[in-house]
Amino acid sequence: MDYSWILSRTIQEVKPSGIRKFFDLAAEMENVISLGVGEPDFKTPWPVRRAGIRSLEEGRTWYTANAGLKELKIEISRYLKRRFELEYSPDDEMFVTVGGSEAIDMCIRTLVNPGDEVMVVQPSFVCYGPIAQMSQAKVVPIATKAENGFSLTAQELREAITPKSKLLILPFPSNPTGGVMTRAQLEEIAQVLRGTDIMVLSDEIYAELTYTGEPHVSLASLPGMWERTIVVNGFSKAYAMTGWRLGYACGPQPVISQMLKMHQFAIMCAPTVSQMAAVEAMRSCDEAIQEMRDEYNMRRRLMVDRLNKMGLTCFEPRGAFYVFPSIRITGMTSAEFCEALLHSKRVAVVPGDAFGACGEGHVRISYSYSMEHLTEALHRIEAFLKERGIHA
Repeated sequence: MDYSWILSRTIQEVKPSGIRKFFDLAAEMENVISLGVGEPDFKTPWPVRRAGIRSLEEGRTWYTANAGLKELKIEISRYLKRRFELEYSPDDEMFVTVGGSEAIDMCIRTLVNPGDEVMVVQPSFVCYGPIAQMSQAKVVPIATKAENGFSLTAQELREAITPKSKLLILPFPSNPTGGVMTRAQLEEIAQVLRGTDIMVLSDEIYAELTYTGEPHVSLASLPGMWERTIVVNGFSKAYAMTGWRLGYACGPQPVISQMLKMHQFAIMCAPTVSQMAAVEAMRSCDEAIQEMRDEYNMRRRLMVDRLNKMGLTCFEPRGAFYVFPSIRITGMTSAEFCEALLHSKRVAVVPGDAFGACGEGHVRISYSYSMEHLTEALHRIEAFLKERGIHA
């Protein structure tokens, strides 16, 4: 059979994730230290695991309502108010999803029509562009710069807007750069958006992981932004619950109701056991989040200090758990650097261009690993550079 004719042209035109290539290579090699996965190395807090176990023991494994457990939605509403000054009704302004990724998918597919333009701030998480592309939208990358802290500027946004602009994807704190947006910076973005019909998908999955001493600020908390913003968040990063696959989307009822309709047909509901566990996470794990944040902060300082001393210029990330050093001093492309480092020293990192063309010349390194793991990886990277005559 000619599958090239049978398969959707749209999906065939979508390029595979640039991250997976290096994961697959590393999986086939021995003694590899992987710094490529964006996954906490902590165990899910015990009270959360215990709640999940209890739900299994009590047989609470049935379908929930499509939008999620009412109990969980009430806790999400309280949490967002307590932590980020956001107010959403648990009745009709939020729903629970299978990870934050599903919420992103539902949002993009609900809002865009073929030919609409979706502005994607880059470097950024790999899924935004492909989902927009599969929705037959035109992806408009907005490249951020290290000298601006990899934050979006009002001027960069203005230059990207056209009459066809429908959606801005604002992913802060940023994967892969660790960049954040301050309240003042967000106010400048809000000023550009006011008076337009442009919607915003604010991916705030790393909202709890910031290191500036100031709490994360959501665009939706600014005047005039609530009604145009869909906030996406979840439990994977802050609560070390990646495998539980649980997220949520919040926003104006007219949009959320249509996203929920798509969710009803595509997914039905998020896993019940995960939802029961997440109720406990919301109620009792603020202290666990702080402990993990403190540990990440210590690792962050180690990574930035060592990489800069090696000669790899490294912007100091202020959120998430990644560093995004420049490797231009080596004369290699991002992909060449990653392949050479993997084969020579058995260290796996991700090429920066996997997160958008403007990521070329950088690599993403995750510090969501033990200090022992990170220290050994840094030793190998330093040896790799010295063998090529590269010193600070």
